[in-house]
Amino acid sequence: MTTSLFDLSVPTYLQTVRSIGACLDKVVVHCSETGIDPDDFVEARLVSDMAPFWFQIECVDNYSVWGLDALRHGAFNPPELVGAIPFGELRSRLSKTEAALLEFKPDEVNAWSGKHLDMQIHTNPQTSAFTSETYLLSFLLPNFYFHAVTAYDILRTRGMPIGKSDFEGQLRVLDTSNLAGAHH
Repeated sequence: MTTSLFDLSVPTYLQTVRSIGACLDKVVVHCSETGIDPDDFVEARLVSDMAPFWFQIECVDNYSVWGLDALRHGAFNPPELVGAIPFGELRSRLSKTEAALLEFKPDEVNAWSGKHLDMQIHTNPQTSAFTSETYLLSFLLPNFYFHAVTAYDILRTRGMPIGKSDFEGQLRVLDTSNLAGAHH
């Protein structure tokens, strides 16, 4: 069985966007139980020279939704940063990210497979040549996961009771219910 561009991207993004969203939901519950203001997380950082929590959430959106738009249009043009917003709006942003990802259809995304892309990436002043697959696997997904993990790590360092399974979210396991009769 081959893996399609859609399979590599949309369900992968959705798994992590949903898990980070669930972690943010746990922040709200934890804060209500402990008297902490969830907005205290907005500007939180791992270290002083790293971007704050709000930036990590924006990048989870940008490297997923806007990353797929780059495959569609041949240019990575994320919107200008919104900046620090209340914690509840960060959670709302992830809900919008999930909804936008659900709009991508397999036939649409798979049609971009093998597409040649010349992209200028902020870390390299020169234009780099990619295919859709190499752009996804070597640039978009590493950046997406970097920011998702950093958001998770910020929450952990601020005492949130979340663990690895919270980050992993709902795993995409094989549905064996249809295989039971195949062995007879």
